Amino acid sequence: MAERIETEVAVIGAGLAGLSAARELRRLGVDVVVVEARDRVGGRTLNEPIGDGEIIELGGQWVGPTQDHALQLIADLGLETFPTWNTGTNIFERGGRVRTYDGTIPKVNPVSLAEVGVALKRLNRMAEKIDVDRPWEQTELASWDGETFATWMRRNTRTGAARDMLRLAIEAVWAAEPEDVSLLHALFYIRSAGSLDLLLGTEGGAQDSRVVGGTQLICERMAAELGERVHLDRPVRRIRWEEMPGDVPAGLPELGPHSVTVEADELTVAARAAVVALPPALAGRLEYDPVLPAMRDGLTQRMVQGTVVKCHAIYPEPFWRADGLSGQATSADGPVSVTFDNSPPGGKPGVLLAFLEGNAAREATDLLPEERQQIVLDSLIRLFGPKAAAPERYVDKAWAADEYARGCYGGYLPTGSWLMYGEALRTPVGPIHWAGAETATRWAGYMDGAITSGIRAATEIANGKG
Repeated sequence: MAERIETEVAVIGAGLAGLSAARELRRLGVDVVVVEARDRVGGRTLNEPIGDGEIIELGGQWVGPTQDHALQLIADLGLETFPTWNTGTNIFERGGRVRTYDGTIPKVNPVSLAEVGVALKRLNRMAEKIDVDRPWEQTELASWDGETFATWMRRNTRTGAARDMLRLAIEAVWAAEPEDVSLLHALFYIRSAGSLDLLLGTEGGAQDSRVVGGTQLICERMAAELGERVHLDRPVRRIRWEEMPGDVPAGLPELGPHSVTVEADELTVAARAAVVALPPALAGRLEYDPVLPAMRDGLTQRMVQGTVVKCHAIYPEPFWRADGLSGQATSADGPVSVTFDNSPPGGKPGVLLAFLEGNAAREATDLLPEERQQIVLDSLIRLFGPKAAAPERYVDKAWAADEYARGCYGGYLPTGSWLMYGEALRTPVGPIHWAGAETATRWAGYMDGAITSGIRAATEIANGKG
């Protein structure tokens, strides 16, 4: 017999967005229940213990300047941040040649370097034209919505090195290929963050800092505040809603005249409104009664999850630091595209973080774990030398294989989608409201965006929208 709970608002998903929504609703005096499919909170943040009280993050991990809501929430929860290791020279690999460089952009030949600089400035200028709140109304930008980033890249760069570096940038931000992503979607992201430089940067950029103890602690501490209102291991299957006949009961007029039933495994929640804090691709897999409007369903069919395998090689100490290296590398040869020094604040053990992204991740996701480990170590050996060959431990997470994620870092839109379907991204459907990093207008796709999306959905409900 399924447990039945009555509340004012049901929140589906106990990641940053869902828990932020629940936390804000409680602050506003609204009763709430959170229903989570996994046996843990955190969503796309996930800590992995590595011994001696240290952890690595298998999911989202970085925060940076201008991500004000994330930084404030971290402080409010009594957590601290520490800077990403950024001391030493970086590595760039292309065409079998490994070289070192300083700064954000690899020092390739002057012509290619100039092309990249011009391209980045042009993209930032184009992004300034995007209205992040309502890009679907900007019909004058239809040509940008009708071409991929790859098309723009080929038209605006001539050298192979410049195109390789722009391809690496797309893979690093979206875990997808330039051929996958609409130019308008790329520009929307750039605008939501402030600039492409911020998206790609370490010190002062999106990869500036990490949370002491790991980012999953953010969700764990929010969940602790909510206590028994959070129900784990209860996958939601169906959401039913209907207009309530007659007058709205006294005491809840702000939530609207609706009755919502959320049906999960061994749990039914009766509420007046719901927040679905799932990636659109997963939200579209739930059953709705009445069925979703065609535009909303069309959006969920088109917003594709990125594909990434996040890999950690753990060594007794960060040997690369003694060699004057930062641990940051980019490779146009692959399959590892980007690396970072992901060691704990104290510097031991030494952790090299390596990303398989886009096509490389698609090819690696279904490999046997030992096969995936070997291709990652082969890349690290080329980049950092023979000391990288024998880590004490190797851990990775293929997010596309995760039943309740089906990809990371977030969802992206292909060509022809923003202008036609974008309005459905945040628009409530009756008493159902949408949250998640993909729905944010500031730092879309990032932890800060997830947090603000939850607050926005809670505010919509409290204000009677939908």
